[in-house]
Amino acid sequence: MILLLKSCLLLGQDLDEKKIIVIDPGHGGNDSGAIGVNNLKEKSITLEIARLISELAEKNHNKTVEIYQTRYSDTLISLSDRGKLAKVLNVDLFLSLHCNHSDNPNARGVEIYVFNQRSKFLDEATWFGFQLQADLNDKLGFESRGVKFANFQVLRETTDFMPSVLLELGFLSNEDEGNYISEYSNIKKVALAILSLIKTLEL
Repeated sequence: MILLLKSCLLLGQDLDEKKIIVIDPGHGGNDSGAIGVNNLKEKSITLEIARLISELAEKNHNKTVEIYQTRYSDTLISLSDRGKLAKVLNVDLFLSLHCNHSDNPNARGVEIYVFNQRSKFLDEATWFGFQLQADLNDKLGFESRGVKFANFQVLRETTDFMPSVLLELGFLSNEDEGNYISEYSNIKKVALAILSLIKTLEL
């Protein structure tokens, strides 16, 4: 983390010319997150989506979007360090990626969370959340469960510095959604939908 922060600071002027985004793949290391159908692990799905967002940004939009990840491998990064990276980079958006789980196998759909108290960038975060939910519904058919408010640490520690959103991308415990997100081609569609929205937004 320290080396990554130093290298980011050295980029200086180049970062100012681009929209800077931090993608936070939830969980990692000995924290697998939710485990769903076919033994799907949340930590693996979120990391693959983040990797593809970064890859697609580099290939297609490198002049306008700069993507950083809070982790690039199966390691556990503290919640505090995830927020610190975003603050050091002075980013335009912090997006934390997760997958949902429920004891009810029929639970399905996308949930998006923003901070539950008034903060500097709450309106921008809420607007982005609604746009993201609509895009995932229109482009990929995910049901919408609403934009909700929570006191998650990664939101609490970033919300006064940039628009900060936590995405719960479907239920790994749901057979249909779990099977969908287990396919590489579908993960790539999710990554492209997220990146396309990021590129069009005035953050």
